[in-house]
Amino acid sequence: MDINRNHYFMAGVLLLVLGIQMRFVETLVLNSETTRFLATKFNSGTPATGMAKILPSSNNVARKAVHPPTWLGWALMSVGSVLILHSLAMPKPSG
Repeated sequence: MDINRNHYFMAGVLLLVLGIQMRFVETLVLNSETTRFLATKFNSGTPATGMAKILPSSNNVARKAVHPPTWLGWALMSVGSVLILHSLAMPKPSG
């Protein structure tokens, strides 16, 4: 299957919206199941400095908070915009 104009456009829209969301969100708090999954798969002991930290929740299960870097939103919006513009420059699919 070839990637056509519609696929590029949809990928661009998704990345653009995800980038806008990353610009508005300061912290993403994972649920306890996801935190346990990450702890078992990446048994590192301590989280990376500046990227994530463990926050206690009300039910005594540690939940991880992820702080996306400030440049991530701009990068996703840029790539999404380029994909949208590229899709508009491509020929329309036949059929």
